[in-house]
Amino acid sequence: MGRFFLGILVTIVLVPIAVLGWLRFGNVPVAAGDPPLPQEKLLTGIPLNARINREMVKTPPIQPDENNLVAGAQVYTERCAVCHGLHGKPSAFGAHMFPDAPPMWEMHHHGTQTKIGVSDDPPGETYWKVANGIRLTGMPAFKDVLTETEMWQVSLLLANADKPLPPAALDILRGEAPVPAPAAAGPAAKKK
Repeated sequence: MGRFFLGILVTIVLVPIAVLGWLRFGNVPVAAGDPPLPQEKLLTGIPLNARINREMVKTPPIQPDENNLVAGAQVYTERCAVCHGLHGKPSAFGAHMFPDAPPMWEMHHHGTQTKIGVSDDPPGETYWKVANGIRLTGMPAFKDVLTETEMWQVSLLLANADKPLPPAALDILRGEAPVPAPAAAGPAAKKK
């Protein structure tokens, strides 16, 4: 019985020392080009999805009408395209991030369906990601940068990426139309 408890004690002491040694001597894959840790996607995906499902707004406060989709295209081009690419023009470095910044205007397979970008996600999920960002992915939180309306406009644009978009929005997303400069506003004007 004494050997059993000695084994438990040694395990309790040695396992943390081994983990600290692994961390201390730089053996953890932390570079963007390194392969993922075993089960990394599972370990980070479960809590992320649980939090999004708990906190996301189910019904957008605005509609995906032409004005909101064009405004969403402007926000997307100014803030998102550098990582996620433009319509027909992938990002120069989004695929070199870890994890990859998903291209929002390219087809991908999700189960048995083919979708564009995150058009298979509810707008509230995309809004949550835009507002809060996602740790260790390069996705910043925009809640202190954009207004709630702007975050909803870009979220509705991305939710409707697999549907016909207004020509003015497509022109902006293709880089064919100049994007108006954002209006100067103080921090109080940014919050809704």
